[in-house]
Amino acid sequence: MAAPDPRVGRLKRRPEFLAVAGTRRKHVAPGLILQVRRHDERQRPAPGEPPIRLGLTASRKVGNAVVRNRARRRLREAARQILIAHAAPGHDFVLVARAATAERPWTELLGDLIAALKRLGLWRDASKNEVNGGPNAVTPNGGTGNGSGGGEAGA
Repeated sequence: MAAPDPRVGRLKRRPEFLAVAGTRRKHVAPGLILQVRRHDERQRPAPGEPPIRLGLTASRKVGNAVVRNRARRRLREAARQILIAHAAPGHDFVLVARAATAERPWTELLGDLIAALKRLGLWRDASKNEVNGGPNAVTPNGGTGNGSGGGEAGA
């Protein structure tokens, strides 16, 4: 299992998830639901922590444990490829898996996340390092610039 990315913090406690859901700022797409909350004085990362925090959730409506775990892994990878380079800092994000998340084609799942960020006004262009093939640059085919292909084995 890969180590978590140091540029993205994690939402771990239920009150953090409820605070994001409480803002009622979300975008629903066929492959995912993106909920967003701007940091404020009540709940913000401690100094020195990443400016973006991410939470993932998949209810039993998504499927059995195997399907839920696959959906979370796919959302985690999509967030790694897209949120780090393109999400506006200073926000908490919660990605909610839907029934189609585990089986949705990879490029369409990435497209859902990109569309959600743009719709919520949180899209920013990547820095020059990421555009020119940095470690997390997104290429036109949806893969990363590191030669990993961006997809999943066996999918």
